[in-house]
Amino acid sequence: MRQHPSKTIVGTVAGLLCLALAGCGLQSASGAVLGAEPGTIKPVKSLEDVPVTVAAKDFTEQLVLGNMMSTVLSVAGADVTNLSNTPGSFGVRQALLDGRVDISPEYTGTGWINYLGNDKPVKGEEQQYKAVYDADLKNGLTWLPYAPMNNTYAFAIAEKKGEELGITKLSQLADLPPEELTFCVESEFAKRDDGFVPMLEAYDLTESDLAKVTNLDTGVIYTATANGTCNFGEVFTTDGRIPGLDLRVLEDDREFFPLYNLSFVAKTSFL
Repeated sequence: MRQHPSKTIVGTVAGLLCLALAGCGLQSASGAVLGAEPGTIKPVKSLEDVPVTVAAKDFTEQLVLGNMMSTVLSVAGADVTNLSNTPGSFGVRQALLDGRVDISPEYTGTGWINYLGNDKPVKGEEQQYKAVYDADLKNGLTWLPYAPMNNTYAFAIAEKKGEELGITKLSQLADLPPEELTFCVESEFAKRDDGFVPMLEAYDLTESDLAKVTNLDTGVIYTATANGTCNFGEVFTTDGRIPGLDLRVLEDDREFFPLYNLSFVAKTSFL
């Protein structure tokens, strides 16, 4: 009969969120998860040999979080299956709903807009978290306490180009010459309800107003923006390549993008 570690899992995940925010000293740049021994995290009797399947999406921050969660639970004693690098948001979500996955890192805005089908975000971190928490209980899912890190969408421009155009916020896009309106976006963002086309509409633009839109993989957009392949690139606000490539993030001065605070979502039956 399967054990239900309950408060142990909640406490472990809360601790992991703290570790994630602290940086945690990851030393490997490879895709492999390094072995680990008990240290700060001790073996937990109620987790001993408990089967846990962890999933995470296929971009860097999610890979780090999924691998961290897998390592932490393994060190604590669980029998972990690590399914990090699952393609797309909906693949992980469906696996949770189907019961093939026990726990996954997720973002409050993604849950509220994309999974639960709401048109408008909820203002305020606590309010957005409570809304998605309450709504997903009926789906058999529990959102664990959220972290203050907000991995929302944004648009960035190379600092030098930003100085040239005199642009610091998204509402200034509509004032630029049409030939300067070149964008790089990932394919998923182009289709999202909280994505590219609705963002343009919120800032008084349509796709026909733009000179060019290029679909690129997430990781390529940062360098493409820095080297001028496009003037404006879709970025994630927590990505270290923003300062590393000297990119300027434009202020979302009409507060279009939802809050994307990090949480972990688990099957309620697992907790």
